[in-house]
Amino acid sequence: MLDRITASLPSLAPAEQRVARLVLADPRVFAHLPVRELAVRAHVSKPTVVRFCRSMGYDGLADFKLKLAGSVSEGVPFIHRSVDSDDKTSDVMVKVVDNAVAAFLQYRNAASTAAIEQAAQAIAATWQTGKRIEFYGAGNSGIVALDAQHKFFRLGVTSLATSDGHMQVMSATLLGPGDCVVIISNSGRTRDLMDAADIARKNGATTIAITASGSPLASACQIHLAADHPEGYDRYSPMVSRLLHLLIIDVLATCVALRIGPALQPALEQMKNNLRAKRYTG
Repeated sequence: MLDRITASLPSLAPAEQRVARLVLADPRVFAHLPVRELAVRAHVSKPTVVRFCRSMGYDGLADFKLKLAGSVSEGVPFIHRSVDSDDKTSDVMVKVVDNAVAAFLQYRNAASTAAIEQAAQAIAATWQTGKRIEFYGAGNSGIVALDAQHKFFRLGVTSLATSDGHMQVMSATLLGPGDCVVIISNSGRTRDLMDAADIARKNGATTIAITASGSPLASACQIHLAADHPEGYDRYSPMVSRLLHLLIIDVLATCVALRIGPALQPALEQMKNNLRAKRYTG
């Protein structure tokens, strides 16, 4: 990101060059200062700061600072380094955790908010019309599908989750217009999931894929939430893709909750009270 700013310096207007040099001088500070302070330090107007960010291809100052903070934060020890057989426990802990953090930051910086918005709207609309919401996954992604069902159920959204290929194909056959299915797969090449996506789409249901970019599943579904993390298969490879999928489900569930939350508030309060009574009685 900083290299791109440096390369763009000659083509920027003089005022925007001052903003660029402020970024290059201390990107960490730039990422956390308000626009007023940035303008003062660069000796430019506040609109010039925003104009510079847009000239670099970002939506505005907030988007630019978010991506800048993520880029700077990724430079921590051990990220993207594999675990070795002679690592100490402290080394393993740092490497595994930092690999997960790096994957989350990479997702945050590259995620399509438009796709997330589209997926959240589709799920909320399905709930509002009383149609079916389903989650499919295989293997580790099946665990994510079950977690998604749990998270959405806590929002008052009833759904079905299955990791069995035969059940997925049968269930997809029963879907129709207005229904919605979220299909989770790291590779995006699992045959049963592909078949289920094809059947659901042909029946008129909305299909959402959480999978790698360019995979067959990404192309087969109407909405694609990119989860690009190549999983290693050596003995000591940390399993980060499942954590990434869980994170995406968290983002999606939160977006849906913001859309339907007010209507569900009384039921959610009652659910909380019932759980508290069951948990602590006796």
